[in-house]
Amino acid sequence: MPLCPICEIKYDDWVSVANHIHELAKKNESSHIMWLNRNLETRETSVRNLADKLETFFDLKGKGLANWIREKFIQKFYSDKPHPLILAMQKPNRAVLLGYVLEHQHFLRNWVRVLSLIIAKTDKDDVARYELENIAVEFLGWRDKPSHYELLIRMGESLGMKRDEIFSTKPLPSTLSAINTWKRIGETKTWVETMASMHSLELVADRSLRTYGAKMHYFNPSILESEEYPQAVKDFLREGYEADEYHAEEALELVEKYSEELNLVEQVQVTVIKSFDAFSKYLLARLERAILIDSSVAKFLGGVVNEYYS
Repeated sequence: MPLCPICEIKYDDWVSVANHIHELAKKNESSHIMWLNRNLETRETSVRNLADKLETFFDLKGKGLANWIREKFIQKFYSDKPHPLILAMQKPNRAVLLGYVLEHQHFLRNWVRVLSLIIAKTDKDDVARYELENIAVEFLGWRDKPSHYELLIRMGESLGMKRDEIFSTKPLPSTLSAINTWKRIGETKTWVETMASMHSLELVADRSLRTYGAKMHYFNPSILESEEYPQAVKDFLREGYEADEYHAEEALELVEKYSEELNLVEQVQVTVIKSFDAFSKYLLARLERAILIDSSVAKFLGGVVNEYYS
């Protein structure tokens, strides 16, 4: 049954959903207008045309939910206008990498807490095992390997920032807003929606996206062999680059399986798009932090951001 992708009211058909959105947009209701601008249509259109666009947007096209999520992620972050953070990561300087460290530490702390909510809510042992392993890899370390969190902090240290300074840096408002979105999802949504909203984000470093149409990798792979970057930077980037392909794929398979079993496909689709919007905001916060660290990068980053939104 079609849902309004913003307020999640159920309707009998897409025309009813479109009429609901159209009426609120005419009243300048900001959340519905922003959703249209971010995901679908920036110009005024008829109810019938909007209904067709909504139906097309959410149509799985017989490819399954996992492929739909992957396709929407590529459209959002890796299309002809890649996300500004992705562009900046093709040749990141010290400020961009420190922006990564200072904001991402808060993302990872929240990540494991939201995953714990999935474990608390699910009755599926395969899901619980998957999430427990994920928490260990991200936050505790796994099989004598340091955690992704520890590798991140070491990257910051290698760039000249002391550990205490990293830990004492509060998140920027955009990072905090995104974190609160994922907290609300974890606290108020089903575990399947939460799982989809979190693990779909791991697609950002999935190397296989190039075979599905992504225009570039998360970062230029030549960085991993470059002498321009400290070893700790390469160690952190390599870990995600090599792991997230498998993490994301396994998670999306579980999401697709249980979304169908529990009849939650439409809810998962809507929640995933909300998560993508929060992720975009969070990635921009990393660039905002980079500018605060080194104002000389503002001109480049400002141009990249303006091009993305043009």
